[in-house]
Amino acid sequence: MDYIKVLSEQEKIELFDVLSSVTANPYLNYLSFENQINNLIEQEKIPYFFKETCQNIIEDRAKGQAAHVLKNCPIDLDFKLTDHNNPYQQKLNNKNTFIGESLLSVFSKLLDNPLLSYNNRFDGSFFADVFSWNQFNGHDSQFGDTELALHNDRTAHDVRADFTTLLGINCPEKELIFTSFIDGRDILKHLTSEEEEILRQPLFYTEFDIHSKQTTKNLVQSKQHPLIEESHCIRYRDGWTSVGKTNDPIVKDAFIAFIRALSRAEKQYHRLLKGDLFVFANQQGLHSRTHMEINNPLEAKKRWLLKTYSFESMQTAKKFSNRYVIDKFGCVND
Repeated sequence: MDYIKVLSEQEKIELFDVLSSVTANPYLNYLSFENQINNLIEQEKIPYFFKETCQNIIEDRAKGQAAHVLKNCPIDLDFKLTDHNNPYQQKLNNKNTFIGESLLSVFSKLLDNPLLSYNNRFDGSFFADVFSWNQFNGHDSQFGDTELALHNDRTAHDVRADFTTLLGINCPEKELIFTSFIDGRDILKHLTSEEEEILRQPLFYTEFDIHSKQTTKNLVQSKQHPLIEESHCIRYRDGWTSVGKTNDPIVKDAFIAFIRALSRAEKQYHRLLKGDLFVFANQQGLHSRTHMEINNPLEAKKRWLLKTYSFESMQTAKKFSNRYVIDKFGCVND
């Protein structure tokens, strides 16, 4: 995938220096952290090249582009995740700089994409680590060590991100791990109008992932939902989304046609490297994690991406205001 922006070393240092002024811990005092981020933006401290890049992304999206990558972004230098039993607690105990978090926060604000989180995940943090936990190894989970089939993030949940952003923190150079993306429009090209009509009806359901089931015991599966919504939003997780309670063979045939369309649709691939920032539409497409070549599984487990979810606009975020934790806008109170 082509880069929309490759930061020069000078630009990287300039942005790093600005973000280094953020001292508040977003995991312990998010309000203070957000205030410092807002001050950077309001006081025109963010370098022009980064604001211009965000504006270019906004314009690209208006033309239909659903995924963008920046290269050579600044990241934290003095902290590495190493604890596969509880990396989140390791971060709480030892991380003292927040370059990555500040970068992703500024990025979301310049794009007018308010951040989304879930109160039952990592204490409601808006920043999650895609990193291997021992307890999830072997499972189809972003927190495991396996590949991930095509999916939307939080497919089963009724409040889902419009965009997912990934920042490469540690990406072992000899392990070829790619993120694939399929635009929803490319899936629709391979469906008939009759199949699409059926797939737009609430005749399907999706099971919650293993991490969600552990953090919220009453979560088992979603209510029945369509596979296709709006113009080309897709709600599907391969291996976890199924046909609901129906014996109608036409519905099952449409579901099979959808799965067949996935294999025919054009895929974009990107191998996240350290300092890469990859943002893509979560609902208007599907993505996956593909292990092209793993030479050392122990090294591959060290791969670490910092991740955020976001809404397409403040207007969209406000639709779920009744679901948020008091005094923490965007944090769903599950």
